[in-house]
Amino acid sequence: MTSSRDDDALGWAGDDDPTLVSGSTNPPEPADGPAADLPEGWAVTGSPGGYVDAPAGKAALSSPALVGLGILAGVYLLYTIGWFIGVGRIENPLTDPLSQFMFSLGTWLAVAAPLVWFAASYWLTRGMPRLRWTWLILGVVLLAPLPFIAGTGGL
Repeated sequence: MTSSRDDDALGWAGDDDPTLVSGSTNPPEPADGPAADLPEGWAVTGSPGGYVDAPAGKAALSSPALVGLGILAGVYLLYTIGWFIGVGRIENPLTDPLSQFMFSLGTWLAVAAPLVWFAASYWLTRGMPRLRWTWLILGVVLLAPLPFIAGTGGL
């Protein structure tokens, strides 16, 4: 014997609504349509040329690849900070305005280089993971903040 409380757990409010119709409301398709190749009981939903999920075709990064990419992004951020500190220690020995401007421009480009390298190598190598990793690791080697590491300038 079951109680009405147990029966309530097996149904939804409004299940006894007479306007609800059980079964398929889709009209049958002609035999030569897209449903002709489907097994018995299967139906085609949607229409041709409708919504296509574009990201579904892309492969998502695996967890180790995502962690590695995060570590490399952190390294590039630390390189940017290292370049900023290292370049700040260098004194500008030049006196004419053009040379001072070029020196300042070079130091700011050196500070921005790690972030630009990371963004460019990530964006330009979409769909080519092996090439992306190659460029990112090459950037870690080439863009090391030597003024910070070597300790140029006085502090």
